[in-house]
Parts: sequence; structure tokens; C-alpha cells
Amino acid sequence: MEKKDLVIIGSGPAGLSAAVYAQRAMLDQVVIEKEMFSGGQIVTTDRIDNYLGLYGENGYDLSVKFREHADALGVPFLEDAVKKIENHGTTKEVVLENGDVIEAKAVLLATGAHHKMLQAEGEKELTGAGVSYCATCDGAFFKDQTVAVVGGGDVALEDALYLSNICKNVYLIHRRDGLRGAKVLQNKVLEKENITFMPFYEVTKICGQNKVEAVELKQNQTGETKTIELSGVFIAIGMEPQSSLVKDLVKEDPAGYVEAGEDCRTSADGIYVAGDVRSKSLRQVVTAVADGAVAIASIEQDFARE
Repeated sequence: MEKKDLVIIGSGPAGLSAAVYAQRAMLDQVVIEKEMFSGGQIVTTDRIDNYLGLYGENGYDLSVKFREHADALGVPFLEDAVKKIENHGTTKEVVLENGDVIEAKAVLLATGAHHKMLQAEGEKELTGAGVSYCATCDGAFFKDQTVAVVGGGDVALEDALYLSNICKNVYLIHRRDGLRGAKVLQNKVLEKENITFMPFYEVTKICGQNKVEAVELKQNQTGETKTIELSGVFIAIGMEPQSSLVKDLVKEDPAGYVEAGEDCRTSADGIYVAGDVRSKSLRQVVTAVADGAVAIASIEQDFARE
């Protein structure tokens, strides 16, 4: 059994930031990533305008820089998925899908969150062929075409506005009558001539052979059904934390995010959390990177007390 001071699970901005700080602290660590590339969600982000000093940076390019920084310091990476985490008090065992086990004094969960799916018929089959969860990533593919955005929060409204400048027509489909996004965004959406707001409608099926061709809708107040021909469906109904590995080990909030303060300590000694999987008010690249640094500071402090 391999032994480490620290196992970091996840290699998005939070995980990579933590890895850099842990390496500088000379902790014996390993970063476990289940994907073939680092960066998390920002890999598919077309443009990042709110990371200080890197205005307009492409998300993929920024993720490459993050990884290069970690590589330059000699951070060790392991490509595998974690099957489970076992808490044995002063030590934790991280069991990998390949059967290997790593014993660690501390575990940092930096697994992020993922987009919620509609669970509509055809959604999974047509993802990447007209079904998208990132308007800024894929909007350009639908220039002068008709698309739909599903959702009613800030992201859905921002997506609808962004797409309205590219696409011929945009349908904003929401299962309620009231939008949840900021009032200023609501006003902008309602003022746009090529955005059609469709309250009380739900997507029951996304249609198409090899690409999206139409959506089937149901009006949840009257039961009325209708079909709209279009080329793309952008789903923006929220995020789900990837916290299942610690579900029975630490406290979570009602939405499944791991409860932890700004020090990134969870309710279980030796288990820490950073990034979008942590319960907090703002989930951005800058807060994920900050979490990674703070988590390592907490780990160092806790190690010093032992």
C-alpha cells in the first residue's frame, strides 16, 4: 500500500492550486484525476473575463497554464478514478477503481460540480450533436439558426442574450412563469425581439437522427403539446456537486455540497474540500483557486499540531 501525506482528488482550478501550494510546502502528495486532461469546467469555457489580470483568456489555454505550473514544480499526477474513501481516524484510505489503495494523512476533495441534465428523451444521445450545456462554447456553431435555452436563472438568461446576438431566433423555455435570474437580465431578455419566452413549458423529447432537429414540449398547466423545429438546445438548469465520495463521511447541505467554512475544513478531521463542491455563495475560478491555497494552509496547520 502506497502512503502519502496528502491525496488531492480532482485537477480543476481548486485541485491544481492546492497541488502547487502543497508542492511548495514539500508535502508528499499525489493528484488523482479521472479525465485525460486537467482543468475541470474551464476547459470548455470560451472566454474568461473575470479572472484578475487574464481578461479574455480562453478557458482551455488557462487550464493548460495551470497544469504547466504544477508540472514545473514536479507535482505527481495519477490518472484513475476513485472508487471510495475510507476514514480510519488518523489515516484515510483512497481506493482506486484499478484496485490500488493509497493511505494518506489527509484527503482534499476538489471534484467540482457538473451540469444538471433534463433527463429528456434524446438528450443523452444528442449531446454534442446539438445539445449543449455551454452557450459560449458552442453558440458560434449555430449562427443564424434557431435554438432554445432551457432554464430560468442567471445562466439561462445570459445564455439567451448571448445567443440572440448570434442566432436568428432563441426560445427561452422555463417550467414556471417567473424567471429566477437578476431583474436587469430579465428586462434585457424581454426587450430582445428575437427571444421568445415560453413559460410553463417543459421539454419532453429532443428529436433528431444524427443531430438536433426539433424539441417536443408540454405546457404543464394545460397539457398542451407542441413541436418546435430548431438546430440546438442549450440546457442551463443548474449544477450538481460531485460529492458522492464523501456522502457518508462529512456533513453536506441540502443540495449535496460539502459543508465547510472558509478554512476548507469539513466535519471530519483529515478531510478537506475546495472549489465548486464546497458549500459557498460564489463559485468561480478565482474562488476555486483561493480554496486550493487556503485548504493547504489548513492542512499544514493541522499537521503541525500532531
